Amino acid sequence: MVRDLGSFPRPVLAALAAAERLLTRRSGAGVVLADPEDLGGSERSVVARARLVRNPFSLPRTIVVKHYLGEPDPDRPDPFHYEVASCQLFTALPADARPSPVLIAHDPQTRLLVLEDLGRSSTLADKLFGPDAAAARSNMLSWARALGRMQAATAGREGDFGALLRRLGERAWRDPVAEDARVALAKGPALLAGELGVDASSAAVLEAHETARLLGGTRYRAFSPSDTCPDNNLVTSRGVRFVDFEWGCFRDVALDAAYFRVPFPGCEASFALPAGLADTMLEAWRNEIAAVWPDLDEPAVLERRLLHAQLLWVWLTTWWLLPRIRERDRPIGPDATRSPRISSALGHYWRQMAGAAEEGGLPATAELGDAVADALAKRFPDAPGTLPLYPAFRSVA
Repeated sequence: MVRDLGSFPRPVLAALAAAERLLTRRSGAGVVLADPEDLGGSERSVVARARLVRNPFSLPRTIVVKHYLGEPDPDRPDPFHYEVASCQLFTALPADARPSPVLIAHDPQTRLLVLEDLGRSSTLADKLFGPDAAAARSNMLSWARALGRMQAATAGREGDFGALLRRLGERAWRDPVAEDARVALAKGPALLAGELGVDASSAAVLEAHETARLLGGTRYRAFSPSDTCPDNNLVTSRGVRFVDFEWGCFRDVALDAAYFRVPFPGCEASFALPAGLADTMLEAWRNEIAAVWPDLDEPAVLERRLLHAQLLWVWLTTWWLLPRIRERDRPIGPDATRSPRISSALGHYWRQMAGAAEEGGLPATAELGDAVADALAKRFPDAPGTLPLYPAFRSVA
């Protein structure tokens, strides 16, 4: 049984007790956990670290346990299955290409995962909200390289991922944001007109609809965690590692690379990057994927795909966020010190989009981008007119 319990919440203790039983069955010897540490989790799950005090020689000294709470929605894909399949896919990769913790064991009945402990690592969010601009910059570049390595390592493995999901009972799988993206493209123009009084021209709508090609079966597909917000990236001695694969999927690599230009779109911690950093990140990412997709090393080819991915994210985040400020402008997340105002974020996304579209040959989108950004500034004059930099970069801006 788990020792040194202290005053830990019952869900944490239940998760660790289930992990003891699972590891005992798996190893054929008694396993005892101690010194539990609550790592948070979410409304759907409990995440905790524990030390093994009775430990068969094949197990590590500490582990991380993730326990999914409640029953899955029978009408939706089970995030537990996606996390298990993602971790199984990564665990089969060579150690130097592995972007995540190793999966030690899992139990579908109790909806439990036992994972490698990556240590008391900082998150990318910690660096971006910390005092050290050089560390924040270095870790953003490490994140970009890690993203490219993960995509290069998983290219061509979509069939393997599907087989793992089928073994867990999932009959179909897809990018979890794809449906919202298509709805955003179809209904977004009416939303802009109704909320901001901005009419998207037929040419701008047509340019937006061209981006839907990225949601299909392109030949540039690789694994995506789907939720790569800064707090889901751990800064370790071996570089940035990804965690939380509840919505893992395969999709076009440009959709994640566009995060360099639409900074962590839809995430609570979506602040601006200093001038030049996005381009440096893009170069670091491209160096990792060029051997797999050499045509993406051609600037014209890559820029067109990134432009479309950027535009798709701008429409999608507008669909997600604009209705939330119908009554009152507010931060994207609950903590106003770590999250920008929605109007500032959307204004930034559209203003940046206007500049990129002007350079990239999408004139109708360029015109629309400026119109949306101007309308947001007029409606919310008390909000910052530009998206603030991440705190780590403000002292050197």
